[in-house]
Amino acid sequence: MNEILTKINDFMYTYILLILLVGAGIYFSVSTKGVQIRLLKDGIRSIMDKGKEEEKVSSFQALMISTASRVGTGNIAGIATAVAAGGPGAVFWMWVMAVVGSASAFVESTLAQIYKIEENGQYRGGPSYYMEKALGKRWLGILFSLALIVCFAYGFNGLQSFNISSCLEYYIPDYAESIFPAVTGLILAAASAVVIWGGVHRISFITSVLVPIMASAYILVGAFTMILHWRELPHIFSVILQDAFEFRAFSGGFAGSAVMVGIKRGLFSNEAGMGSAPNASASADVSHPVKQGMVQVISVFIDTLLICTSTAMMLLVSKVPGEKGVLDGIPYVQAAIQANVGTWGIHFITFSIFAFAFSSIVGNYYYAESNILFIKNDKRLLHLFRITCIVAVYLGAQADFSLIWNLADITMGSMAIINILAIWLLKPTAVQVLNNYEKQKTEGEEPKFRGEDVGIEGTVWK
Repeated sequence: MNEILTKINDFMYTYILLILLVGAGIYFSVSTKGVQIRLLKDGIRSIMDKGKEEEKVSSFQALMISTASRVGTGNIAGIATAVAAGGPGAVFWMWVMAVVGSASAFVESTLAQIYKIEENGQYRGGPSYYMEKALGKRWLGILFSLALIVCFAYGFNGLQSFNISSCLEYYIPDYAESIFPAVTGLILAAASAVVIWGGVHRISFITSVLVPIMASAYILVGAFTMILHWRELPHIFSVILQDAFEFRAFSGGFAGSAVMVGIKRGLFSNEAGMGSAPNASASADVSHPVKQGMVQVISVFIDTLLICTSTAMMLLVSKVPGEKGVLDGIPYVQAAIQANVGTWGIHFITFSIFAFAFSSIVGNYYYAESNILFIKNDKRLLHLFRITCIVAVYLGAQADFSLIWNLADITMGSMAIINILAIWLLKPTAVQVLNNYEKQKTEGEEPKFRGEDVGIEGTVWK
């Protein structure tokens, strides 16, 4: 069974999703005239937009929720695996996909803002909501929601719990190894429960505190490492560029080339176009949907251009040779950072994995909750769902569920396919709203959106 799922997974991610996500990123970049670059300053300014009402989620808090989910252990282990498998050139193609893919992030997050709903004083929305309200296909929204729930609430959160348990084993004496995973699972489950039952306000508060601290600390260590080896940086960048265009397809097959590995790692790290981040984007209280669309562009850049690049530079300046299947993933990062700054670097990596993984658990849960409420807004169902999420965190710390991991990958691929097709159809609406934003700016006004100005009815934008 697991072998079959692995083959489906490999085919889906190597061919179907790669073509769809890269194609969508290029298409949306052209359609919006490179909005991810043109309005970058607007996105930075919008981050600090407090919105109209204090009790609602701010633009910054929504950014931190989405960044919490994007920034996981893949930013450490995943990058190490990419560099070991595809070589230094993979880093260049990750950068390219961050820029290209951020256009998809802009479109999906802008659409999530346009078609969000207001309930109990909070905004909620995402792909399921614009599939129902804009495309008139609730069944498609439910299908998307089910895929997201399985993927994020059970698959990814179980994996993040396992990663936390694994990274802490370094500090555990031999006599405690048998009970350690269960104890770790209980602690993580309890901590997750406290945050989850606190609702969106507690989730947004935790992520708005934890994410900036962990991301800043990680980027600073990366910068410190580069400063220590500043003389080698020109050579490293030269190697990255040279290796990026030495297509290994001629010798080892295109699937293992820097191009292919870098593109895949970039796409699946920043999640642009996958349909996950719009669930956080919709919660923000902003004056115009385009503002939150641009904020999500910033989230993609934080994930790939800053955090993933920090990992890549730690690896490359260390001169520790990574090798697929021999020295990759977390062990590669640990060996590299120890060579750079000494033993304390291993402890820092442990802290980073713990912080990244726990923030991902919180962010992933928020996405799943929004989609449970889309299917059926029932308090009893929500409480039952929360219990199952806590159980998944507890069990995840104790076993590496390769079958569940494959299922999570396939469900994420499925939701990405559904979402890309939906935003492809709704692209004219996103461009129309973008034009409305730029028109107001040209006229010297602070952009404020009303649905009726662009012929969109039945939304909260009145």
